[in-house]
Amino acid sequence: MTSETQGRTETPIQTRTIDTVNPSTGRPLRSYPAFSEEQIDQALADAYGAARAWRGVAVEERARRLGAVGGVLRSRREELARLITAEMGKPLPEALAEIDKCAWQCDQYATSGAELLKPEHIETAAESSYIVYEPLGVVLAVMPWNFPFWQLFRFAVPAMLAGNTVLLKHSPNVTGSALAIEEVFTAELPRGVLRTLVVHESDVPAVADRLIADSRIAAVTLTGSTRAGGHVAAAAGKALKKSVLELGGSDPFVVLADADLRTAAVHAAKSRLMCAGQTCIAAKRVIVHADVADEFERLFVDAIAAATVGDPTAEGTSVGPLARADLLDHLEHQVRESVAQGAKVLCGGERIDREGNFFAPTVLTNVTRDMPVFSEETFGPVAALIRVQDDEEAIAVANDTEYGLAASVWSRDVEHALAVGGRIESGCLFVNSFVSSDPRVPFGGIKRSGYGRELGAAGVREFTNVRSVWIAPTAAQQPTAAATE
Repeated sequence: MTSETQGRTETPIQTRTIDTVNPSTGRPLRSYPAFSEEQIDQALADAYGAARAWRGVAVEERARRLGAVGGVLRSRREELARLITAEMGKPLPEALAEIDKCAWQCDQYATSGAELLKPEHIETAAESSYIVYEPLGVVLAVMPWNFPFWQLFRFAVPAMLAGNTVLLKHSPNVTGSALAIEEVFTAELPRGVLRTLVVHESDVPAVADRLIADSRIAAVTLTGSTRAGGHVAAAAGKALKKSVLELGGSDPFVVLADADLRTAAVHAAKSRLMCAGQTCIAAKRVIVHADVADEFERLFVDAIAAATVGDPTAEGTSVGPLARADLLDHLEHQVRESVAQGAKVLCGGERIDREGNFFAPTVLTNVTRDMPVFSEETFGPVAALIRVQDDEEAIAVANDTEYGLAASVWSRDVEHALAVGGRIESGCLFVNSFVSSDPRVPFGGIKRSGYGRELGAAGVREFTNVRSVWIAPTAAQQPTAAATE
């Protein structure tokens, strides 16, 4: 509705549009009308109404239907991958792999997910006592743009399996993907089990606050920045509602003196450059033992410099553009500030002079903890290479961050790697592998990387009421009063 405020007419929400842009060219893709308050309320009402029915569907049937969603993804695989690439710029093979991973996740939960929600019986003095996992209701999901499908599926499929419904507020620059996600789920699930909101960026904080305060929202999850996570956590705390946050990361990739250097270098480069470096679990700080640092540096720089940057739809492209122009500007600032403070550029170091949001794959050395590329999360194809004298220093450097999402440790001796990795503060530890997520394994962080878990059994149960049931013995079996005192 149009209103007068201090003599000024505000633009009504429903007349605003969200305009998506191709980050490879900077050219417009499509405009979407932002939802009015009435449309937002209707979407919430749909999700709330669906929650009451969906929780009554047997978990085995919920699992079967979610498995069928994987079939929808496969039938639209090429189309959906091209939409991802157009909106946020990742190379088409990465977008195809993202759709494949979502479909695989659906398969996993369809096959074994129901087992994760079975009642758990406990031996007590009761005639019978057990735990049941009951859905909470509608979960508000605030999702990011870097993996437009996977980030949502990673949370939503386990939550839906548990009997919850989802109200999705996606990042504006992937609005087409957000609406396609609703179509994919609605093809196999009742309408309302997932509803997508189209919210103008300037309205997001107010809309999120209003929704979190609404009694029909049972819980909220956010994947995104630490700043956004703090806002959502505060609103959820005020409303006394469950929240799960998956936030930023400055993940250490630790190369010990006894590592296979060639393998480690190749995987470090792949981790750093995937999604043009725009992932929270990328190897952002590469920490290398001084005894092998020269050789590793040569191998790592060669691997980074060999990346092919360009049109993400072209065959052979391995690194696409950054998703938005403001992200490119911020990354360039972080690199320039770090160089001004003494960092040395081994390759790359600047934006590429062409249309679109392209930054050259970069390795910086002589990095110290006060530089932005060490102390801040770098969301782009920029790696900080840090030499350390021994394992103790490697652990200290790895932990010298406000984040604690994941860590990767490399050594030919697995016990050595575990001894070092066990002292690194993180939600996930990977040995001789770069960090990734898997539907069978819980995923999440500590410190300012967030709290709560997605995926695995923990992800299925995260948005449930863990309810204890106690059935007393019959009168003849009841203990005497003296025995209970």
